[in-house]
Amino acid sequence: MVWALGSIGRVFLDFLASTGRLTLFLIQSLSQGLRSPYYFHQIFRQFWEIGYLSLPVVGLTALFTGMVLALQSYTGFSRFNAENAIASVVVLTMTRELGPVLAGLMVSGRIGASMAAEIGTMRVTEQIDALVTLSTNPFKYLITPRLLGGVAMLPLLVLIADIIGVFGGYLVSVYRLGFNPASYIKQTFDFMHMDDVTSGLIKATVFGFIISLMGCYHGFNSKGGAQGVGKATTYAVVSSSILILISNYLLTSFLFEKG
Repeated sequence: MVWALGSIGRVFLDFLASTGRLTLFLIQSLSQGLRSPYYFHQIFRQFWEIGYLSLPVVGLTALFTGMVLALQSYTGFSRFNAENAIASVVVLTMTRELGPVLAGLMVSGRIGASMAAEIGTMRVTEQIDALVTLSTNPFKYLITPRLLGGVAMLPLLVLIADIIGVFGGYLVSVYRLGFNPASYIKQTFDFMHMDDVTSGLIKATVFGFIISLMGCYHGFNSKGGAQGVGKATTYAVVSSSILILISNYLLTSFLFEKG
């Protein structure tokens, strides 16, 4: 009994210690990011890597998600003669939930792992110490550009994913299920509101911050050579994915509690 309580206590204390380290890292990142100088070439590099280079994987994910969503909706709604609701289900689901969540998870697997691996390699090879020796603040040079890139680029990726996902549903509905193109488009715009799109973009902003923060945090605190870098990469992807799902619920309950 005492051994079990001791194990639970150690886990709880480790959780509190990790939360404290992450909080201190976040505070230092934000405080340093508000001060000049700014390394704009690093910022634009992150815009390119996080935004443009993530377009293929996010676009393909959104396209086939919209197509599958239309097929599954038709299978269910046809039992109740409610096939006309497919357009509204596709657009609402993509803009409110699947667009930001799936884009966040895909970017987490691609960018979060990349950030943790790159910064972690710099940590174990003492390149970060070299930056400090050269009077370069590692938070300004490494962390701030990635946080800005995640916050700025993920909403744009989600907006593109929404468009591609709705287009995927349109393709299946029109060319596979025989819907009238004009009627499908009209129903899509009739049921879509700016609040739906805006809520998805708000989620994307939070998800982008989470992905960048967890990737930078685990990479910056990695140790133990190549094995430590591998663990940091795994921790970055797993922690950011879990936090995305948790924050998605919290944001959904806050944004749509009256609707």
